Parts: sequence; structure tokens; C-alpha cells
Amino acid sequence: MTHAAIPPSPDREEYARDYAAALAANGDEGIFDRAEPIGLFVEWLADARAHEINDANAMALSTVDADGSPDSRMVLLKDIDARGLTFYSNAESAKGLQLAQRPVAALLFHWKSLRRQVRVRGMVEPVSAAEADAYFATRARESRIGAWASDQSRPLADRAALAAAIAREEARFDGADVPRPDRWTGWRVIPDRIEFWRDRPFRLHDRLAFVRRGEEWERTRLQP
Repeated sequence: MTHAAIPPSPDREEYARDYAAALAANGDEGIFDRAEPIGLFVEWLADARAHEINDANAMALSTVDADGSPDSRMVLLKDIDARGLTFYSNAESAKGLQLAQRPVAALLFHWKSLRRQVRVRGMVEPVSAAEADAYFATRARESRIGAWASDQSRPLADRAALAAAIAREEARFDGADVPRPDRWTGWRVIPDRIEFWRDRPFRLHDRLAFVRRGEEWERTRLQP
């Protein structure tokens, strides 16, 4: 039987070698001195944009299907404010159908360059048509065409079939603006729990959890 080569746990010398890098990214004790999580998340996201190679706004989105089985996939965060964290996709995709049945989700951001992660959990609501229209209009024309051409998550005979669908939609919208399909929309995750994690040597990591209590956030340090 063939086994994948999985690196062993770091030894003391490796931990020592990584210690300086960990302190550089996460040595500031004041980084956890926050009373609410949204501002802290915005700060961490700005740090990630300055250090990650690409897609600092990438996040794992986990949803639950009708049988209670979880699904995860990577999507892109497109907005964050006091209301929540917003992303966009096809409402007829697997994620869209699952969110329609069970409007709850979990998000995970992992910024390897910073040795940090953020976990978010909460209810999900669709964005307004105006919000979806406004964001769709900012997308590249080819992406807007693709939103019409792709029956996301449905079986596809081959790549040629997708190319033919794209060509069909390009011809249909030739010389015209490409409007948002009704099935293409966005969702906002309204967080009721946000946990911040930062790497510390010897797996003695820092964890800070915020739980929503009405209009306020309850803040708790957690064991590593």
C-alpha cells in the first residue's frame, strides 16, 4: 500500500527556528486587546492582504445538506461590515440549495503566511437584489457571461459543452450589457461566534472567542 509522505511533528530545533517568525507575526500581546471582533477581523484581513501571495479574502464555506451532511468549499469574501460577511454565487448550486434549506454556515480563514486563522459561525440571509446587482456589475464581462452559461454543480458532458454554452451567451449579449441572472445572488453570514487563532511555539497557541449576546459581544480566552 502506498502512503503519502506526511512530515513528522517538528522537533525542538525546528520549533526554535520558527520561533522568530512566529513572534514577528504574533508576538504583540495587544493584538487580542479588543472588545469586539469585527474591527479585529478587519485588521487581520489588512495584514493578510499585505502578506498572502494571493486571495487573502479566500475562506472555506461549510454548509449542511438536507440529510445533515456537511460540505465545504473555498469562496471569496466580498464585503464585511457590522451586519456580517458577504459572498456571492449561484443560488442553484449545491451551496445555494443547501443554504435555502438550512440557512446556517461556518467560515474559516487560514492565513499561512501570518500563522493565523479565524473561524466564524452564524445564520445566513440573502443580500438584497440591489446589492447583488451592484456587485455583479463590477465583475469582468467574461465572468458575467459565465454566470449565464454555467449551470453550476450540474453534470457536464465535457469542456466543449461549457465552451459552447459560453459562445451562445456571448452571441446573445453581443453589443449589450450583461445583466445579473436571477439565480446569481449573494449571502450574508450574520456571525454569532467568531474565534481568532494565532500560532505560538510548541502548539501553545492563542485563541480568543467572541460570542454574540444580544447587541454585545462576550469575549473569552480559550485553552490551546
